[in-house]
Amino acid sequence: MYSVTIPAAMTATTGKRETGTRARILDASERLVQTRGFNSFSYADVAAELGVTKASLHYHFPGKAELGEALVARYAERFTAELQRLDADGSAPATKLAAYAALYADVLRQDRMCLCGMLAAEYETLPPGMREEILRFFDANQRWLCQVMESGRADRSMSFDGTADDGARTILGGLEGAMLMARPYHDVARFEAAATRLIAGVTGSR
Repeated sequence: MYSVTIPAAMTATTGKRETGTRARILDASERLVQTRGFNSFSYADVAAELGVTKASLHYHFPGKAELGEALVARYAERFTAELQRLDADGSAPATKLAAYAALYADVLRQDRMCLCGMLAAEYETLPPGMREEILRFFDANQRWLCQVMESGRADRSMSFDGTADDGARTILGGLEGAMLMARPYHDVARFEAAATRLIAGVTGSR
């Protein structure tokens, strides 16, 4: 399943690259969110890491809410680009699901969590704009997974009860949950075993 090579699309190291102070702020903040959570870092933490003043951060992002929205929007943009790449290469539906799971495994290998999965745990404490961006991210992923599962049912490479939308929610929630459970053990294999079983449930493969 995990022989598919996937770039680190969910980390700050690949994808569409920005340059300059703004990009450095986003990169540092993304890492902090993915390892500590949004409410567990401050502008002072970012400024100290980058060797810039807090005033420089406020110049690019007037407040932490604006920074958070920019983080989720950039993350979603890179993730969407990876999903479009998977669509463009003409892979079979089951292969797409394996590649999708590999995106999460790749993030875990960086000792990070899915940015939006991490933020979902803090959802009620986040600014409204960030909440909207997080829901937009999950909705977009669910739609993509739904399309993949509909294609798999149509070509008989997948079999599952209920609607494709139900299946998409199960896959998305299962992968996010498996990532969460693997994190304290620092064990990507634990995630991969759970993801393999999850996908095998609809593809019949092991």
